Amino acid sequence: MSERQASGVMTGNSKPSAGQDDKKNDQPGQDFDIDMDDPETAKAAVAIQSQFRKYQKKKQDVKS
Repeated sequence: MSERQASGVMTGNSKPSAGQDDKKNDQPGQDFDIDMDDPETAKAAVAIQSQFRKYQKKKQDVKS
């Protein structure tokens, strides 16, 4: 398995990324209130999956 490099202080990058706020970093995680039974959510999920599959196929075709 490959390991990803950590960002921020761990790699010596002391600059915060654009749009990061120090106040946001105090929260360990963010909970999202998404209604999984909403038909619009299902449509969005299908659209995202479709685009991802196209991306994966294109990526695989380029390697071949």
